[in-house]
Amino acid sequence: MSKKVNPIDKDKIAENAGLLPYASHIGSAIIKPIESGKIKGLGMKAMYEQTDRNLNRIKEQVELLINQAQEIHDRIKFSEQIYQAECSIFPIINNSYYLYERTDSTQFLSMVSPVEWGSKSDLVFICAAKLLADHTWEIIEISKKKKADGQS
Repeated sequence: MSKKVNPIDKDKIAENAGLLPYASHIGSAIIKPIESGKIKGLGMKAMYEQTDRNLNRIKEQVELLINQAQEIHDRIKFSEQIYQAECSIFPIINNSYYLYERTDSTQFLSMVSPVEWGSKSDLVFICAAKLLADHTWEIIEISKKKKADGQS
C-alpha cells in the first residue's frame, strides 16, 4: 500500500487554518479585526436610548400619579368646605346641589339652583357640586363671580 501524499506544499497551507485571525485562502470568509471601542460605543448609545425612553415613560407615569393625587387633595379640601356649610337636607349620591353664601358670610348647601331663586335673592352662588360615591364632592360649575375673583 502506498501512503497518500498531500499534493499541497506544507509551506503554503496552515495546519489550523480555522484558527487564524485572517483568511487562509481565496475562498475563506473575510475576517476583520474587531474594533472594541466602536462596539462598546454603539452598545452604550443603544443602552442610553433605551434607558432614557424607559425613564421618560416612568416620569410620565409619576406625573400622572401626582396629578391624580392633587385632584384627590383638591376634592378633599372642597368636600371639607361643603361639610362645614349648613345643610338641612340629606344629600343623595350622584345628585347635584348648590353652595351659597349669605350676607353674614355663612355658607349653606341647597337643592335649589340659582335660576330658581330668582334675581331678587341676596344669596351669593358659589358653585354647583355633585356628591360622589366615596362621599367626596365634585365641583360641577363655579359661579362666574368666583371665577373672576380667582376663588374656588
